[in-house]
Amino acid sequence: MKRFKGSGVAIITPFKNDSSIDFSALGRVVEHIIGGGINYIVVLGTTGESVTLTKDEKKAVISYVIEAVNGRVPIVAGIGGNNTQEVINTIRHTDFTGIDGILSVAPYYNKPTQRGLFQHFKSIANCSPVPVIMYNVPGRTGCNLTADTCIELAKECENIAGVKEASGDLAQIMKIIRGKPESFNVISGDDMLTLPVIAAGGAGVISVLANAFPAATAELVSNALKSNFKTARELQFKYLELTELLFTEGNPAGVKAMLGILNKCQNTLRLPLVPVSRSTLTRIQKAVEEVMKG
Repeated sequence: MKRFKGSGVAIITPFKNDSSIDFSALGRVVEHIIGGGINYIVVLGTTGESVTLTKDEKKAVISYVIEAVNGRVPIVAGIGGNNTQEVINTIRHTDFTGIDGILSVAPYYNKPTQRGLFQHFKSIANCSPVPVIMYNVPGRTGCNLTADTCIELAKECENIAGVKEASGDLAQIMKIIRGKPESFNVISGDDMLTLPVIAAGGAGVISVLANAFPAATAELVSNALKSNFKTARELQFKYLELTELLFTEGNPAGVKAMLGILNKCQNTLRLPLVPVSRSTLTRIQKAVEEVMKG
């Protein structure tokens, strides 16, 4: 599962002013990311606004990214939901040519028990033809995949490659790292916690910031994984304000504002998401200028 170690990026889905998908901009972002040295790309995650894409649009985005990447880095596709059977049906009807893994979010809204979460992810792992990365983000789902349940799944299901941990609970993350099998990757799902998670034994990050600043993210992660913590810490601190601004008015509003400033795509989102306010945009503009100065 080394292919999911290092710096991953949860890639955005760019839109035109009429809210249609801007594939030309998507191609620019892909080149920007790969040119920056990112290790793998996650398509159709939260940052990709997947919940507001139609089934046909999701297929089109995946196909485009596969073609644009052309085998240069692994691709992980977001396939998740709160209806286990529907997730299984989606997996069964997906052409996995060019897809190296799936990222599957913990079920949201229905608030399953730990036993329900275990059975949900086990069922997905059993039907997936590619490795599965679980995605624990209780701030969005309303339920937490505990350390014990995560470790149990890691030990029982060989096809579960790791977990993207976005609980923000370092104690929980360290318990998973302590109890997991060697081949299981614990991946930070929060740019702000990239350094401490890797220092505790994590495998890297699935980053939002890397859409805009892939080279800095890749350098930070690479140094941290080599235990060059002084250099990694300096990079984490340099991008600290920008990382905070990513989420001031929600994701991906912050990173799309950054990408608009960098002329990679338009600062357009699909409702119910909207662009950041003028005051936040001004702060982002200033922070981008500061880091660009070196």
